[in-house]
Amino acid sequence: MKQRTPVSSIMTKDVITLNHTDSLDKAESLFKSEKIRHIPVVSGKAIIGMLSYTDLLRISFADAVTTEDDYVDTSVYNLFTIEQVMAKNLMSVTPSTTIKETAEILAEREFHAIPVVENGELKGIVTTTDLIKYLLDQY
Repeated sequence: MKQRTPVSSIMTKDVITLNHTDSLDKAESLFKSEKIRHIPVVSGKAIIGMLSYTDLLRISFADAVTTEDDYVDTSVYNLFTIEQVMAKNLMSVTPSTTIKETAEILAEREFHAIPVVENGELKGIVTTTDLIKYLLDQY
C-alpha cells in the first residue's frame, strides 16, 4: 500500500453542492436522486457547511418513506433553513493531504465525509465509502 498517496486520487471531484439559500426539499431530492449521503453547502465558491441525509432525518419522518413514494409530507422542512440544519465549523483537507492522514481524521472525529479545499475553494469530497473502495483496490 502506498504511504504518500494524495487524497486527490480518490476524492469525488464533481461534487454536488447546495447553496445556503436552497430549500431542504431540494436537499432531500438531491440525496435521493443522486444516492448520496453528504452535500457540501456553499456560498459562492466558499464551503460554509455540510449537510448529511442524517441531518434531515433528525428533523423529519423522511426515513419512513421509500424512494418509490410519489408524495412525502415535508412541511417540516419549511420550519428550518439549510444553515440551521447543516454542520458548521468544518474540518477540511487539501488535495495533497495523504489518504492515511484523511482516514485518521475521519476515524478520530467520527466523520463520514470531509471536504477537500484549496485556497478557500471546494475541490472535492472524500467519504468513508471512498476510503473503503481504495482499500479494496489494494487487495
